[in-house]
Amino acid sequence: MNNYRSIAALLCAGVLASCDAFEKTAVQQIGEPVPAGAQIKFFHFGVNAPGVNFYANTVKMTAISSATGIESTTGVVYGGVGSGGFYTGIAPGTITLAGKIAATIDKDLAISNVSQAVATGKYYSYYLSGIYNTTAKTVEAFVVEDAFGAAIDYTQAYVRFVHAISNAAPMTLYAKNTTTLVEMAVGAEISYKGAGAFTAVPAGVYDLGTRFAGVSTNAISRTAVSFSAGRVYTIGSRGDITVVSTTLANRPILDNTANR
Repeated sequence: MNNYRSIAALLCAGVLASCDAFEKTAVQQIGEPVPAGAQIKFFHFGVNAPGVNFYANTVKMTAISSATGIESTTGVVYGGVGSGGFYTGIAPGTITLAGKIAATIDKDLAISNVSQAVATGKYYSYYLSGIYNTTAKTVEAFVVEDAFGAAIDYTQAYVRFVHAISNAAPMTLYAKNTTTLVEMAVGAEISYKGAGAFTAVPAGVYDLGTRFAGVSTNAISRTAVSFSAGRVYTIGSRGDITVVSTTLANRPILDNTANR
């Protein structure tokens, strides 16, 4: 379903100057028909980095339209996911993925570049990560494969952890069922720019936390997260691990995004 909705959004943007149904996530520039090969999501987890449009080689993969149908200069901002969180079709092969500044100042300046081989039938996520370098105007980035597989037990949810905080040590994700109070580790310990395996979790509502090795308290917490049976989720960490505020945008946060 994610694939169909993503393709619908892309086609709508290519035909119309302004498409109300997909106003917030429509792609304004399409270089060729949507390929049926690989699928990719785009995450902006680069702390303090400007809003961007995401590119694959020279093809713009995400953009945001305004009420006038003219592309917004806001782009996908920190904490956001391109294309409304849906996958975008991309031709297989080795490609250069980039986040390019959407604002008028430094318009289309690439703040990240990653070369990545993508294959037909596979799913990927591209993350801007770490902390923005205001002098060099760059931010780190990485790609992980979303290997959730074809065989799904529809009595279970599937969850994995992606570590995108550059100044945080390796962490393990824990999930505590708010009804049974049973707690489980969701996969293994994950280092920065790493992704855990999708792990079966009974459907329910969970309090989540990530912990450093040998520590019993959470480094990052998030409460009351629902996991539905038959769905697949990524819990991604973002922010600056040194920030202790509970309100600042750059504090450590656990993001929850459905893969399917």
